[in-house]
Amino acid sequence: MLIKLLIAVGGYHLYRRSKGRRRSRTSHSARTAPRWVDAIGAAGEAATEAKLRKSLRCLCGEEFYLHDGPLVIEHAPGTAFPTAEIDHLAITPFGIFVFEMKNWSGHIAPSLMPGNLTRTSQHGEPENRRSPIAQNRTKLRFVREQLPGMWPVAGAGVFTSPTAVLDWDLPIDLLSLEELPYWLRLKRDSFKERPPIDIRRATAAVLMYADNLANAHIARKAWVAA
Repeated sequence: MLIKLLIAVGGYHLYRRSKGRRRSRTSHSARTAPRWVDAIGAAGEAATEAKLRKSLRCLCGEEFYLHDGPLVIEHAPGTAFPTAEIDHLAITPFGIFVFEMKNWSGHIAPSLMPGNLTRTSQHGEPENRRSPIAQNRTKLRFVREQLPGMWPVAGAGVFTSPTAVLDWDLPIDLLSLEELPYWLRLKRDSFKERPPIDIRRATAAVLMYADNLANAHIARKAWVAA
C-alpha cells in the first residue's frame, strides 16, 4: 500500500511539473504573439497607404492630402476614452475619407449580432468580430462636426489579407484592398458638378485635434491595452 501511495505521489508531482512547463511555453507564446500580430498589421497598413496614394494620384494628381500613417485624434477630452485612432485619413477634392483597416483572413460575412461581422476560419470555425463600419462611426461623426455640411465625409473598412473572402451580402463600404481604387472612383463620380473641397482648410480643421506627439498611435495602443 505504501509503495502504491509513493508511486501516486510521484506521478502527481511529475504531472504538475509537465503542466507547469506547458503553461510556461504557452505564456511565452502569448508574450511573443503580439509582435507577429503587430508586424502583420504594420505590413497591412503600409500596403493600404501605398494603394491609397497610387489611386489618389491617378484620380487627383497631387491635389489631395493623405496622412502619413495612423492619426490619433482627441475627440472626447475629459472622458474615459478621450482619443480615437484613424488608420488612414484621405482628404480629396471630392470627399474626406476615414479608413479602418483589417488584416482578417477567412470568409467574412454579415452577422446576426448588430455591429458585428462573422469571420469563418479555413478550419470552419466561426467567430463574431466588431465591424469596421461600427468602429468608424464615432470617428466619422467627429470629423463631420469639424467640417461644412456640404463636404461629404465617408468611411470604409478595408481588408488587406489576400486570403480574406468577402461575402456578397456585405455592405458596399466593406472592401478588399484591390477594390479600393474602384470605390474611390465611385465617390469621385458621385461628387461631379459640385465645387471642389478646399483641401487645406479641411486638413487644418481635422488636424487641429490631432495628437502630434511622436508615435502617438503606439502610445494609445499601450494605454488601451493597460
